[in-house]
Amino acid sequence: MQRIEFRAMGCQMLALIDSEHPEAAAALHHVPEWFATWEAALSRFRPDSEISLLNTDAGFWVPVSETLWLVLEAALEAAQRSAGVVVPTILHALHAVGYTRDFAAGPQLMASPALVTPAPDWRQIEMEASLRAVRLPEGVQIDLSGIAKGWAADQVVQRLAPYGPTLVDAGGDIAISGAMASGHPWLIGIDNPLNPDATLGMLSLHGGGVATSGRDYRRWQTAEGWQHHIIDPRSGRPAQSSALTASAVAPSAQAAEVAAKLIFILEAAGLEQIASWPGCAGMLLREDGSQITTPGWAEYLYQTS
Repeated sequence: MQRIEFRAMGCQMLALIDSEHPEAAAALHHVPEWFATWEAALSRFRPDSEISLLNTDAGFWVPVSETLWLVLEAALEAAQRSAGVVVPTILHALHAVGYTRDFAAGPQLMASPALVTPAPDWRQIEMEASLRAVRLPEGVQIDLSGIAKGWAADQVVQRLAPYGPTLVDAGGDIAISGAMASGHPWLIGIDNPLNPDATLGMLSLHGGGVATSGRDYRRWQTAEGWQHHIIDPRSGRPAQSSALTASAVAPSAQAAEVAAKLIFILEAAGLEQIASWPGCAGMLLREDGSQITTPGWAEYLYQTS
């Protein structure tokens, strides 16, 4: 087993290849470079990033890179699949509730939330494939952090899989290429924010993706109380949910990330919705420590006997 760890996209990253071949080691060393390139395009915290420049030019057609095109396309597909619950048109809402800088920079400023309104209609975003160009409606700004890490984890797995069974953990969004070299599944623990010394369960996976969304880390105090980063686009405010965290298994990390956010925002209704998605299952942890799951969640749990 060979590994590389580094920081990118404001998170700790890990990539594993279950192979001792020198070519696998050489491939692993490229992973930080790939993430650096994607972050330069997708980070809303960098004023010179491609997404920041696109947001500045709202109302105009803007040619974009393949990276930004693919991630925005994935975000719009997620918006369609989630019936408008997981959308990219939430940047104004994030700013309004005080999420204005990367958590990696230190404690969040204790800003007072500004006036917030429902997120703009994501269906107004225009994409022209022949030109690979995007036009945001005037006054609309996008944030792709809700899907970028899962997308990136899937991309890395695709690139590394030819060198051996691969697992990529992008700040908790995990992509897996297939079973380990031994044929055994990868075992992935679901962190318990109510008890750091325990887990909420151990998943046993031969491939696909896992993601967890929650308000146990990215949160900050304001005059109106605690705020967090998972925006409900229907209100333009942090989701008013009994959920503390939500976890999902899906055919890809990108799909798992969308499913986890949908569960967090809609709670039981979100679990019911993702249960109908092929290869998806989920679990919701409430503030009081209680859990609810989809019927298929137990199929992914590691059995010790």
